[in-house]
Amino acid sequence: MTAREAHDGADATAAASISDNTIDELRDQVVSLARSYHSMPAAKAYEAADDLRREVERHRDRTQIPVQQQTLMILNGQTAALLAVAAFDLGYFPSARTLARAAAVYGESTRFAPLQAYADGTLAYIAYHSGEPNEALAMAQRALSYSGLGDIAQRRLHAIAARAHAHLGDVASARRAIQLSEAGGRDVRDDLHDAVGGEFGFSKERLAMSNSTTALLMGDAEQAEAEAGRALVLLGERAQSEQSTHVRAGAAADLAHARLLSDNVEGAAVALTPIWEVPPEERNTGIVVRTARIGRYLAAPRYHGAQLPTELREQIEEFTRVSPPYRLGPTVPLLAIGS
Repeated sequence: MTAREAHDGADATAAASISDNTIDELRDQVVSLARSYHSMPAAKAYEAADDLRREVERHRDRTQIPVQQQTLMILNGQTAALLAVAAFDLGYFPSARTLARAAAVYGESTRFAPLQAYADGTLAYIAYHSGEPNEALAMAQRALSYSGLGDIAQRRLHAIAARAHAHLGDVASARRAIQLSEAGGRDVRDDLHDAVGGEFGFSKERLAMSNSTTALLMGDAEQAEAEAGRALVLLGERAQSEQSTHVRAGAAADLAHARLLSDNVEGAAVALTPIWEVPPEERNTGIVVRTARIGRYLAAPRYHGAQLPTELREQIEEFTRVSPPYRLGPTVPLLAIGS
C-alpha cells in the first residue's frame, strides 16, 4: 500500500506541472516589457504588466513543482515591481507603494535579493517624493545591506540614498553617496539589474540625471548643470530606439533649473526645448515634478512682469495640466512633492 500510494502521489505531482517552455516564454515576456518600458506611456506599460501578472499567476496555480513555483514567484515579483514603477509614473503613490511592497515580499519569499533591493529602492523614492525623506533613507540603506547585488544595483541605491540625504539637508552625506554611485564597480552582476536590465537597470545617463537633481536640492548649480549636460550627451550616444524620453526630459529640466539658479533665463529657455516635445501621455511624475519646480521658481517676485519668465511659466502650466499625473487625479498633490 505504501509503495502504491507513493507511486500515485508521484503521478499526481507530475500531472500538476507546466511545461518549462511555458515558463521560458513568460520569462521572455517579462524581460521584453522591462526593456521596452522606456518607450511606452506609463498607462500602457501598467496594462501590459497587469496582463502579464495575471498570466503568471494563472500558471502558478497549475503547478506543484517547487522549482517552477519558485521561478513563477520571482516573475510575479518582477511584474509587481514594474506595476509599482508605472503607478508612480502615473502619480498614484499609494498604489505604487503597495505594489512595491508586494514585489519586496516576493523577493524575500524566494530569497531573491536583487528583487528585494529593487523594490526597497522603489519604496525609497516613493517615500521622498511623498515628503518622507527619513523613511526614504532607511529603505535605501536597508536595500544596500543585502548580499548578492551587482554593480548596477549598488549604483542605483547610492543615487537614491544621495537624493534622500539632500532632501534632509545633509549635503556632506549626499556628496559621499554621489561619489559612491559614480565609483568604479567590482565587476559584479546580478540576475535582475543586469540579466533582465531595462527598467530594472540604471544606465549611466540615468545616474547623471539623478545626481543632477540631487545637486539642485543641495543648491549646487554648477554640479547640477554639469551632470544634466552629461546625461544628455550620454543619451545622445545611444541608438534612437534606446533613448529614454524620461531621461531626456528630466535632464533637460534639471539643466534649465541649474541655469535659472545662475540667473540665466535665456539659457533655461533653450534647455527646456526638448520638454515641449514630450507627448502628453508620456509626461510622467518625474518630468512633471521637475517642470513644476521650475514654474514655481519663475513665480518669484523678481520675475514679475518679465516677458520670458512669464511665457515659460505659462508653458509649464499647460504642459503639466494635460499630463497623466494631473489629469488622472493623483492622491498626492505634485505641487507639494515638488517642493
